[in-house]
Amino acid sequence: MAFRFLSLFALFALAACGGGGDVKAACQDVAFEGSRFTICQARPETHDIVLANRGANGLPMREFTGLRARLGDRYPRLAFAMNAGMFDAKGAAIGYYVEDGAAQVTLNRKPGPGNFHMLPNGVFWGDAAGWHVDTTDNFAKAKPDHVRFATQSGPMLLIRGKLHPQISDNGTSLQVRNGVGVSLDGSAWFAISNEPVSFGRFARLFRDRIGCPDALYFDGAVSRLFDPVAGRSDTGVPIGPIVAALQKR
Repeated sequence: MAFRFLSLFALFALAACGGGGDVKAACQDVAFEGSRFTICQARPETHDIVLANRGANGLPMREFTGLRARLGDRYPRLAFAMNAGMFDAKGAAIGYYVEDGAAQVTLNRKPGPGNFHMLPNGVFWGDAAGWHVDTTDNFAKAKPDHVRFATQSGPMLLIRGKLHPQISDNGTSLQVRNGVGVSLDGSAWFAISNEPVSFGRFARLFRDRIGCPDALYFDGAVSRLFDPVAGRSDTGVPIGPIVAALQKR
């Protein structure tokens, strides 16, 4: 009982000290096709996006709690954070991964099993031109310069407004899912389902509710959101890379 009380206290403390009083809400709960989701908007004029995996000790953080030490004096500006791409047993990214302008993992174009290798997979990245989601092949062809952050995951949910060719309209595989898309105004939209949903419904959320022509799947079952403004801090199995939106000064 004491351990449970301390765990709950830690969660409330984490929510209270992330995101200062001046940080505005960026997330909202929505209903779509009868399912519940939370969507979070990062605006280029309002937010900076960073990726973080290794904590102050050099090891993968695996939890949102490591963000305080990792972000340092930027932590009070945290608007929200979410797990951001697939990872191995130690928490390291299995696909292309760039953090603070430094590439830590090269582009992964190897065949294999699982959702990551459901081709086409894709990359979410930021550079001087803005924030982007595109297929791995298109990213490789474009060879963007000065990538500030990037995470490779899969599969793509939407490609130019069309569902991934291997995603059915509403399949029988239901999971709590999360992902990212970029709308035509340049905003990055992060979404997590608050109940198990199909790939098809999750993809249509980005297209038909949010308005993103391209969207990328981050993960399922392990999906988690940290929204300090709303006091939400999801817990569960250890995660890998984390994407964080920081409100600009």
